[in-house]
Amino acid sequence: MDERLQQYDGKMKKTMANLESELTTIRAGRANPHVLDRIRVDYYGTPSPIQQVANVTVPEPRMLQIQPWEPGMIKVIEKAILASDVGITPTNDGKLIRLIFPELTEERRKDLVKEIKKKGENAKVAIRNIRRDANDGLKKLGKNSDISEDEIKELEEKVQKMTDQYVKEIDKAIDVKSREVLTV
Repeated sequence: MDERLQQYDGKMKKTMANLESELTTIRAGRANPHVLDRIRVDYYGTPSPIQQVANVTVPEPRMLQIQPWEPGMIKVIEKAILASDVGITPTNDGKLIRLIFPELTEERRKDLVKEIKKKGENAKVAIRNIRRDANDGLKKLGKNSDISEDEIKELEEKVQKMTDQYVKEIDKAIDVKSREVLTV
């Protein structure tokens, strides 16, 4: 790959990785430990991910079990989950916290698919903005240096191919996640 295009490819990769991390936090009726990824708990004055202060397991398809390494962390973790946008009320027995994922209704599944598509569209817009920045950068390069118009056209075509490739990946990720959500 041309070194002049590497920075734009890196930005597109980051956009794709961001979309994938956003999609993992959407719950699809099954328990997925990634729904807890964005939640931070206060661990001796340091905001820490739940996975760093507790053992998170999936004992049943629709249940997450959180076992803190220190018993005093149960209340802190429980408060953090309640304050988050997970939308599930935790239950605790003094040793463990359980999150039971309710069965998704057909209407909720359709809403989640809309949300997935919206996130995908946002990612596509970000990719297209990166393409625009790349093309602007190439035009400036053409004005400021002794690079030929043919070389600029060739680089612009490479940028377009790169854009098309990432848009296809986004469509594929949206399709996979949508099917996962709609599967009962």
